Amino acid sequence: MSSRPRTVDAAVELDSASIDTFRSSLRGELLRPGDADYDATRAVWNGMIDKRPALIARCTGTADVIEAVNFAREHQMLVSIRSGGHNVAGNAVCDDGLMIDLSPMKGIWVDPTQRTARAQAGVLWGEFDRETQQFGLATTGGVVSTTGVAGLTLGGGVGWLNGKYGLAIDNLLSVDIVTADGNLVTASASEHPDLFWGVRGAGANFGVVTSFEFRLHPVGPMILGGMVIHPFERAREVLHFYREFTANEPDELTTYAAMLTGPDGNLVVALVICYAGPIDEGERVIAPLRLFGPPVADMIGPMPYRSQQSMFDEAFPHGRQSYWKSSLMHAIDDDAIDIAIDYMSRVPSAGTATLFEHYHGAYARSEGGETAFSHRSDPYDFVILSVWDDRAETPANVRWTREFFETMRPHLSTGVYVNVLDNDEGVDRVKAAYGDNYERLVALKHKYDPTNLFRMNQNIRPG
Repeated sequence: MSSRPRTVDAAVELDSASIDTFRSSLRGELLRPGDADYDATRAVWNGMIDKRPALIARCTGTADVIEAVNFAREHQMLVSIRSGGHNVAGNAVCDDGLMIDLSPMKGIWVDPTQRTARAQAGVLWGEFDRETQQFGLATTGGVVSTTGVAGLTLGGGVGWLNGKYGLAIDNLLSVDIVTADGNLVTASASEHPDLFWGVRGAGANFGVVTSFEFRLHPVGPMILGGMVIHPFERAREVLHFYREFTANEPDELTTYAAMLTGPDGNLVVALVICYAGPIDEGERVIAPLRLFGPPVADMIGPMPYRSQQSMFDEAFPHGRQSYWKSSLMHAIDDDAIDIAIDYMSRVPSAGTATLFEHYHGAYARSEGGETAFSHRSDPYDFVILSVWDDRAETPANVRWTREFFETMRPHLSTGVYVNVLDNDEGVDRVKAAYGDNYERLVALKHKYDPTNLFRMNQNIRPG
């Protein structure tokens, strides 16, 4: 039984001849319920998601994507798009419709001279970093290496390099996208610039992006990263320090504060850093952070950039139950700190963490109207990452998360990062994700997808 309400879209009855014709048009596989790989393919990172598509088109290239989009449009099927499958809302999978699976599309091409890279839509950030780091290059790309390039980028793309190089979308040069009419379009600053604007933050609404071209920057291969850990009993002091320390961070430094359960079962507070610059200078900049406390553990040091990118992988494995709440913050006030500590002191799952993420530097210097992602003035993101194993514990964990978030709400901004929205938050939260850009996005949706074929997302409905 699905853990999400079933879509209101009626299941489409397809005859065997139509399915056979569709299958023969693909170079990749077409899976149906009962096929050997069906259950493994429909499973995504969030174990709460248990949906059963009528068909899964495992695309090996752009031609397969075009065939799949045309088939779905002609048969009026509900469509979902899977790339990395890491999004917490689980929109990659639909009930009774067609899942367009891009995960087999793994091509990566790096131009170290021009400092650019093109990646197909099935690439994960760990795979992307492996190729670019061969040349000492990188672009902003998440904090978990198993996250997909496509989903993260289309919603904005935060990561350890926000301060120095901006979001993933700030480094996006072009995309190839199959629109609702089945046409392949290249969108960039010079070609279809209106679509390129919308793709950078609301991209899942306008088509199926099959490849991304990024600008790269010199990064590593060694950076200064890791974390210091403090006992939970000192959480208030640590978070006050975090607030003061991040007020004057240089662009090269990104710092998160996390309350979580340590390996020994005790709650702790961790300050996690990434300094993407000269190691000696980084040591000087973060010296106050390492001296504060002092911490019970100091795991900061020079490390490969790829190790920094995969630091949280084990904490967020595939298949666990996950339910998140998040909102941006203009400031971390004392009351917000006290609320967060109170709720974490009675957290129902040892897998759950609460984060304060700091956004600054190049991230904040971009104007809110330059991309569909508009919220550039709030320097913090507050995130509740509720994670547990036993489905029987779902009601208690979801209830705790919602109550925690509602209690925090007076201390939060209205803006939210669209990639951490769940599916039960309503149209007003989707509007809040885009702020003043929302009406422009409605017009763009009407132009490129007037029938709302691509609606398994944080949906912008056409006017």
